[in-house]
Amino acid sequence: MELYDSHAHLSSPEVLLDIENIVLRAKAAGVTQMLNICTDKESLEAGIALHARHPHILNAGATTPHDVEKEGEAYFELFAQAAKQKKLVAIGETGLDYHYERSPVALQQKFLIRYLHLAAACQLPVIFHCREAFADLFSIVDAEYPKKSPAVLHCFTGTMQEAEEVLKRGWFLSLSGIITFKKSEALREVAKIIPLSQLLIETDTPFLAPQSKRGKPNEPAFLPETCECIAKVKGIAPQEVVHATTLNAQKLFSKN
Repeated sequence: MELYDSHAHLSSPEVLLDIENIVLRAKAAGVTQMLNICTDKESLEAGIALHARHPHILNAGATTPHDVEKEGEAYFELFAQAAKQKKLVAIGETGLDYHYERSPVALQQKFLIRYLHLAAACQLPVIFHCREAFADLFSIVDAEYPKKSPAVLHCFTGTMQEAEEVLKRGWFLSLSGIITFKKSEALREVAKIIPLSQLLIETDTPFLAPQSKRGKPNEPAFLPETCECIAKVKGIAPQEVVHATTLNAQKLFSKN
């Protein structure tokens, strides 16, 4: 198995404390490539240093919709410069979150548009975070991001209809350990309709550990459980999920 963890916060402070052991455990579990998500100055600097030590760990970056009121203006140019200097392979996670609404909706939308324009200018894919805001996300992206440009909806937990809208736009759809949870029957039904050609898998480390590890900090070494759950739901061999999702992630996050 050569799994690709397409979304992990490896340079977040709590993960960095044990990062070298986490990388070793990932390798032992067959996770050979990872995308680190940077969300501020400190995690970006740590992510760049992490890539220098471990070239199989690539970086993406943006201020999350939760934090744009507090940090959006302060860090936008930082991420823009990193993108232009080819230190990032994707822009994100950016998007909209109306469930918590920790930043005003209008400000979330403003920074989403700015990051969409940055991604288009740098010819980088976008990683979307979306919760209870799909109609606005689709509307804004359709208006502000060139059609058929690359994107992924990370940690998808939406409805069947919302998944169909994601797939219709040609985006990738990423599933996390949530799919293994006992109460995630609806999400497992969604997994059945996702073509392997548009599927990614992720841990969202250190969040959302799969069912057998619930309550523990998540890490890339736990990704096989998510992979095996998806394979069972789709009625295929785990290796088919491994092969497809790894190729998809490599294509989407290729170093430019």
